[in-house]
Amino acid sequence: MNNKINTSLFVACRQCDALYDKLQLKQGQLAKCNRCGGILIERKVDFIERSFNWSLAGLILMLPAILLPIMGVTLAGQYNQASLFDCILVLIDRGFFMIACLVFLFAIAVPIVRLVGVFYISYCFKFNKLKPSLLSFFRAYHHLDNWAMLNVFMLAIVVSMYKLIDDTELSVNLGLLAFIFWLICSTMSSVVLDQNYIWEKLDQAFAKDEA
Repeated sequence: MNNKINTSLFVACRQCDALYDKLQLKQGQLAKCNRCGGILIERKVDFIERSFNWSLAGLILMLPAILLPIMGVTLAGQYNQASLFDCILVLIDRGFFMIACLVFLFAIAVPIVRLVGVFYISYCFKFNKLKPSLLSFFRAYHHLDNWAMLNVFMLAIVVSMYKLIDDTELSVNLGLLAFIFWLICSTMSSVVLDQNYIWEKLDQAFAKDEA
């Protein structure tokens, strides 16, 4: 006797854990929980094309955001400027190895891997190149999605500028603009991605093969 329940036929509300039968929605439609009003499922419009474009733009902006100077500081007649990569080198030079590793991991490495992940997933769906390994790849991306902290580094830049503006002359360089657009692209590439649809299609195509 088979006692297993096919959980792919149900959807749980993330806010109140109410369980519903999974509905087949069209693009632009969403289903809400009757109990708390939370969104159960949302079918995003043209998400493959949008995710592909946002992630591609993010990959293009990656090097300028990392290597170009973010801002310049004039103090006592001396002008200094630093990029995101320079900040990590300064931390290493002053012996803050752990902080340097964390900044590199969460402000550079994870966002890059995340953008590459969205680009690869959207590319496979866009050009119909689905394969079994994509299921494992998407599982890894799903766990990594919440570890990118570009917004935290951006907040640190804003706080630093606020503290320095009264004592020094600050200049905004192209690196800061590239970093802002990189942050936007990284965020939007993940936001517009319809993960429910991808899970559903990959499960239908390859979940039985893994079992």
